[in-house]
Amino acid sequence: MSQKQMKEAFVSNHNGTSVLEVTQGLCLPAFCILCRGLLIILSQHLCYSHTWRTRFFTDFVFLIVPLVATLTILSSFVLLEHLAVIILGAGLFYQIYCRRTCCARMPVQKILEKFLKIGIESEYVPAISCFRVINSAFTAIAILAVDFPLFPRRFAKTELYGTGAMDFGVGGFIFGTAMVCPEVRRKYTDGSRFYYLTKSLYSVWPLVFLGVGRLVIIKSIGYQEHLTEYGVHWNFFFTLIVVKLLTSLLLSIFPLNKSWIMAISIIVLYQLALDFTPLKRLILYGTDGRGTRIGLLNANREGIISTLGYVAIHMAGVQTGSYMLKKRSHVKDWVEGTYHILLTAISLFISLYIVQVNVEVVSRRMANLAFCIWIIASSLILLSSLLLCDIILSFAKFLIKGAIVPCSWKPIQLSATNKKHSESLVSKAERKEPSLCLITAMNRNQLIFFLLSNITTGLINLLVDTLHSSTLWALIVLNLYMFTNCLIIYVLHLQDKTIKFW
Repeated sequence: MSQKQMKEAFVSNHNGTSVLEVTQGLCLPAFCILCRGLLIILSQHLCYSHTWRTRFFTDFVFLIVPLVATLTILSSFVLLEHLAVIILGAGLFYQIYCRRTCCARMPVQKILEKFLKIGIESEYVPAISCFRVINSAFTAIAILAVDFPLFPRRFAKTELYGTGAMDFGVGGFIFGTAMVCPEVRRKYTDGSRFYYLTKSLYSVWPLVFLGVGRLVIIKSIGYQEHLTEYGVHWNFFFTLIVVKLLTSLLLSIFPLNKSWIMAISIIVLYQLALDFTPLKRLILYGTDGRGTRIGLLNANREGIISTLGYVAIHMAGVQTGSYMLKKRSHVKDWVEGTYHILLTAISLFISLYIVQVNVEVVSRRMANLAFCIWIIASSLILLSSLLLCDIILSFAKFLIKGAIVPCSWKPIQLSATNKKHSESLVSKAERKEPSLCLITAMNRNQLIFFLLSNITTGLINLLVDTLHSSTLWALIVLNLYMFTNCLIIYVLHLQDKTIKFW
């Protein structure tokens, strides 16, 4: 076998892992971000200064290193990682509580009652930014780590059925993008529907360029491919284009608050088509029933047909984004919102079990009903974990007046007589200080980070024999690869650069 064939075989024919293990791995970064915030608050209270270098190092250690470890050497010890992070977080929070500058002589119950009555000042929801960054970091690590022997094969993309950790990456990206799409942010409020569709059509040209560029480069250099992932010519950029165009059309016709109805309708009809028409046979075996790749549809049947499932995921993300961006003035409103999201996630996991038993198990290749439910449920679990951690972090900031934590809520004390004039519990310096935050930097240039990760992954695969690399060498390469990509994005952010193609 050639090197290319060996690498293709190395990432093919896998059956995934359990839904529970993937969920455990997803929730870990949320608690790491909480610990990072608590450490920043405590260090500020103890008068330790923060330069951009120390802040970058802190963010990298708390956000990136645990993800690399979870996907490699600590993949069998995720629960122990959770325990270690929870103990660290509890210790940091205890130190903050003991040194609190607000409500110093109040009992705990009174402090909590006062905290629930304060407001939240934020131009956006930090949990959404963290969700998108976690998914981007996870994807960037996985696309390179999968080529090394230390990456567990159960985390790789599944061949036909199953839930691999990498299977979540694509669906999670679609869901995260949908939560901040122009429709949710009410970016296109003026003009006709034709104008709105024209703007949407124009916005996909960078994806066309990237999709075609990736196709040409992959074919010209003979880079390894997983054929049954999307097909011969199709790639994820083409899926994004189709999803963007179809969802823009749907949202120009139907109300935004009915997105969940569209999501359910699309995925149920798609699953019925898979079960009661030759569609499933077409995806798996082509038009001749023997796996032919002759013709455009046969060559790219997985990528083309599975877009229907991703459209449903996008519409669910739109509904979630609309719910998340609803105006909430008090902490207790966000506690209630977090409870509803968590309850929805649990309900979807129960539905997933029923669907897998009675209809069909999860299949990323087809993006079937079970796959869509799994992606949405897992996304909501991660989102609710991030919201919970944000509330805890806001409580810590409430205890230490003037604490500054980038990419987090700002607690404000609402006036009982006039809510228009409220007393901020954060210093004016926070409003003027540049955000030294890796999360903000990655969220700001997410597409550039994704492109950079793909380019450096390709270069490393061409230069390094990943199949025969030792564990130590693989860890060095992975951490250096992520450090370089994150540093470039961080420097762009410090220079106040946002790179866009449209």
